[in-house]
Order: sequence, then C-alpha cells, then structure tokens
Amino acid sequence: MTPEPATYPGYRFPAAIISYAVWLYHVFGLSLREVELILAERSIGVTHESIRQWCRKFGADFARKLRHRRPKPGDTWHLDEVFLKIGGELHYLWRAVDQHGVVLDILVQDRRNATAAKRFFKRLLVGLKYKPKRLVTDGLRSYGVAHREVLPEVKHRTSRYLNNRAENSHRPTRRRERQMQRFKSPEQAQRFLSSHAMIYGHFRPRRHLMTAG
Repeated sequence: MTPEPATYPGYRFPAAIISYAVWLYHVFGLSLREVELILAERSIGVTHESIRQWCRKFGADFARKLRHRRPKPGDTWHLDEVFLKIGGELHYLWRAVDQHGVVLDILVQDRRNATAAKRFFKRLLVGLKYKPKRLVTDGLRSYGVAHREVLPEVKHRTSRYLNNRAENSHRPTRRRERQMQRFKSPEQAQRFLSSHAMIYGHFRPRRHLMTAG
C-alpha cells in the first residue's frame, strides 16, 4: 500500500490539513463555515470555499480508497429507497447495507420503477464483485422484478419489519440534508452522499461488532 503524500501538487496546504478538513466535514456533520472556524482556531487560515473544493475533489478519492481497503461485507443485503426533493423535483436515494449496517453503495435516481431497481442491482454487483445469499427489501414491486432478472438464484425476503437496517441507515443522510438546506442537484447529491456514506461509516464503527480489546 503506497503511503499518503505529504503534499498535493498545486495545493499550498499540507495533505494532512486537507484530509483533516475533509474528515471533519464528513464525520461530524459540520458546515463548511464551522470547519473553517475550527481550522482558524488552530491558526490555519483557509476559506470555507477552499474547504468546499477540497471536499469535492478529495472526498471521492478518500472514499474510493476506503472502499478498496474494507473487508468483505456480509452476505445479507438490505435495500431501501427514500425520496429526496432536489430543485423542487422528486428524486429517490437507493441504498444497500449488509446485515451489520455497513453501507454497500448508494444511487440517486429520478424513478423507483423496475428499470431503476435493475440499474441499482447491477451497480452493486459491479462494485462488490460477488453475490449475496439473501436480499431483504420492503414491498416495492420493482425489487421483485430486478431480483428475478438480475439475481434469480438469491433468496429474497420482503418485509417492512426486517428492513430496519436499511431504513436506519438513511438517518445520517436526512441530518445532512437538513444541515445543507437540501441538495442543489442530483449530481451534487450523488457526489456528496457517495463520499459521505463511506467516510462517515468508516469512522463510525458498529461497537457491537468490536471486542473490548
């Protein structure tokens, strides 16, 4: 594994400061101005607009590295979707987590029909490169169509009560949506939430899965 660089080409601040700012923004639900204030208290003079550019450029890269380094997720996938109001139009955030609550992937789409469900299933398979033993979803019929066409050999259970893992996983997204006063575009939502899900989840481990040591 190659070590992280001390500096990034074209940036006057050290890589440690940039990664620290991105970490603060994604893990603690702070606004860009609040991150700017925390850095200023440490005698680091940087504008919130620069921090915005850091999060946009390096957040996806950090998330990609974390995704490659994480252990193999569980073999039961919980899938769910919630609505997002973006620019006055209704969109849907599709999310998959394993039985431990670890986010596998997210996808922002403007539909929640069978085509959208199949697109999300295929995205999961490409990203994870293996198939689960069981799928758990709510009663949306689009999941059944996608299951029959994409993962017919996988067991599929439909229950609103068994899918609490996926439903609870949406809570950090809702908090950030309120704090950011909603997302400005589907592209911005996809870009931010993809990075946020991986970085936030990595630094918020499930304590019930950890030993005392």
